[in-house]
Amino acid sequence: MIRWLMALLFAANVAVADGGVDPARSSVSDGWWTLEVTLGLDHITPYRVFTLDEPRRLVIDIEGVSFAGLDADAIRSGDRAEAVRFGPLRPGWSRMVIDLAEPLVIAEAGMAAVDNGADLSIVLDRATPEDFAANAGAPPDPGWDVVTGFDPKVAQDLADSADFVVVIDPGHGGIDPGAARGGIREADLMLLMGMELAVMLNAQEGVQAVLTREQDIFVPLSARMTLARQVGADLLISLHADALEEDAARGASVYTLSANGGSAAAQRSVERHERGDLLAGVDLDVAEDRVATALMDLARAETGPEARRIADALVASMQAQGVLMNTNPRREGQFAVLTAADFPSILIEAGFLSNASDRAVLATPEGRARIARAIRDTVVLLAR
Repeated sequence: MIRWLMALLFAANVAVADGGVDPARSSVSDGWWTLEVTLGLDHITPYRVFTLDEPRRLVIDIEGVSFAGLDADAIRSGDRAEAVRFGPLRPGWSRMVIDLAEPLVIAEAGMAAVDNGADLSIVLDRATPEDFAANAGAPPDPGWDVVTGFDPKVAQDLADSADFVVVIDPGHGGIDPGAARGGIREADLMLLMGMELAVMLNAQEGVQAVLTREQDIFVPLSARMTLARQVGADLLISLHADALEEDAARGASVYTLSANGGSAAAQRSVERHERGDLLAGVDLDVAEDRVATALMDLARAETGPEARRIADALVASMQAQGVLMNTNPRREGQFAVLTAADFPSILIEAGFLSNASDRAVLATPEGRARIARAIRDTVVLLAR
């Protein structure tokens, strides 16, 4: 059995560029005792394949390929694959994640040139739960989770040159679109809001804004935290928009980290936003270091109260700017993005995409600018 496969396959004189996947040559289907995955590509390209546990998933990363135009339901048949999803992962790479209905391990994987491009073929065979768990895990590639395209020297220059560094984290992205209502995706809207906010903050003397992403890609939590530390973050702001089945809830709210999970509504919001790493095929099996945890708890004793003071000030500033606030505008939740011990972090729910009025406001530049101005005014006070 193959624990994982990482392949770097290059065709002579073929440059890797964004190509497509041919639906007619692509399938995710049951064999007699197997699950068989075939992706018809238009060129040979680097890829990697592995499985993850809890929940059981098959992950396929491909360089220089876009899944645009591929219908996940149309290529899936049988019972061994419960769901298929895909999207941009990082610059130049896309990811497909297949939820597995039973323990299956990679038995074969390979890419072969064909007349009209290349076929990636993967066969998974039945296994015991114990064998699956033993074989699951992402390939050991230390450079994979590093934020690509971000020069550490540039990061240090930013930290040295600015009095106050704000890391803006537009929620979701790539394979994780977030909430979607009325033709608006949370990932797209938050990226737009984040870029507008960065422009506004960078116009302030002594303030430097840095975005965790500047395009529609998925950035794992670990990479976002690494970037924040590289630039010497004084504050991290994570941008989100909420969505419920009903449309009555309205208004913006500001979250800080809760020690006990917060309210039921806060926990539901955490579950909606925190599934990104799971959806995107991130290995969540990270061993806890008790000593490190204790040290971080001590550090949070300082950054936690600071984050709460910032959040309180921001709510007041948003109200002064005329931002429609939720009836409970200050909340606490156990968001992983808020757990950094070395800088204060807040999460802003800009409104509810499930509410037509909120959605209409957030779709306008002025609606987003009110929130951005409130953040700017709060940051300027902090940077003094």
